[in-house]
Amino acid sequence: MDCPHFETMRTDVAPSGDGCVECLATGGHWVHLRRCLECGHIGCCDNSPGRHATYHFHEIGHPLIQSFEPGEEWIWCYVDEVGVEIEGAAPSPSHP
Repeated sequence: MDCPHFETMRTDVAPSGDGCVECLATGGHWVHLRRCLECGHIGCCDNSPGRHATYHFHEIGHPLIQSFEPGEEWIWCYVDEVGVEIEGAAPSPSHP
């Protein structure tokens, strides 16, 4: 894989909460949740009105997100625009 960011990812970072930080603060809603693999920020996906996970990348610059949905086992790099499925690994953390 041609993405150096995957070599530096932290999968042990704790999620910032059970929902999108910005949506919860403003009364917004989300479709799916994503977790930043650098700081644990939980943001909503690009199908959500706020697109807060992508906003977090543009604002803060953390390149890797992981799905925060039950049963979804993948990681995406915003910088290199590449994703990977996590096969055979422990389940990704997800919201309740």
